[in-house]
Amino acid sequence: MDLRELKVFVAVVEEQGMSAASRRLHVSQSALSQTINGLERELGVPLLVRSSVGVRPTAAGATLVNEARSVLARHAQALRTMAAYTESSSGAVRLGIPLELPPTVLPDVVSTLAVERPDLRIAARHLSTAAQLAALRRHELDVGLVRDRPTGPEFDAMLAVRERMGVLIATSFVAERSGPDGLLLDALAGTEWVGFARSEAPAWHDEITAVLRGHGIDVDSPFEDEQALIPAVKLIRAGSSNAFALAPPDWPHPIPDGVSWVPLAGTPLIRRTWVIWHSESRSREVGQLVGAFGVTEL
Repeated sequence: MDLRELKVFVAVVEEQGMSAASRRLHVSQSALSQTINGLERELGVPLLVRSSVGVRPTAAGATLVNEARSVLARHAQALRTMAAYTESSSGAVRLGIPLELPPTVLPDVVSTLAVERPDLRIAARHLSTAAQLAALRRHELDVGLVRDRPTGPEFDAMLAVRERMGVLIATSFVAERSGPDGLLLDALAGTEWVGFARSEAPAWHDEITAVLRGHGIDVDSPFEDEQALIPAVKLIRAGSSNAFALAPPDWPHPIPDGVSWVPLAGTPLIRRTWVIWHSESRSREVGQLVGAFGVTEL
């Protein structure tokens, strides 16, 4: 069990239902259900009695609620105690964010911080993974959200987002080749990927190109540059008959007629976004910001 799971369980019991707890925590009901189910599997006992009017704790669940409240209260006290040893408070954290970050991630973090640190200000900048790493090393950022997990002792990292990538592609192409589970990568053989420069996120780029090449897909097109990340460019290229762009299921931009988003059968590509920060940081604000992130699954 971790603190996030305990917070979820306490909220569900106190709100007496998934829907109210979802609104309180700004987390989807499906994510809450997965967390509760995982706790029940881990502990080997049912924790909730579910009915059409809501939920109530079992005997084991009532015991866990009391234990969870004690743990969460002790954790909060530990943070208050350790605050005396942290670096001086600035009241602001400089955060780097990538393009196409799921639209729910930052609002969820801000909502969490609004309760714990209403005075904390987040100064966000859109930067690629490579640019964020450079800015962190120059101490121009405090925290980054990057697509490549850094190696070595310089940074600490925590997984924040997992996205099952699909494709933006001409609707006429989808009608001809898509199956009940989506589009097989083999069906894209002979098409071009509207990609991005390897220098922007080398590890993620290498993962994509290795998978696509293994299915006969051209990854050496002239569209492989940073401009291809711009939504308008993706949509223009994806509207042609021989190109596609990768995009997550909750891609927030309008998709025009003639272009469709389709899942990839078998989920061959998962994009991960990591929260990273200087391993030697003792900033209370950085710790609070990092602690506000959960793992978003899409």
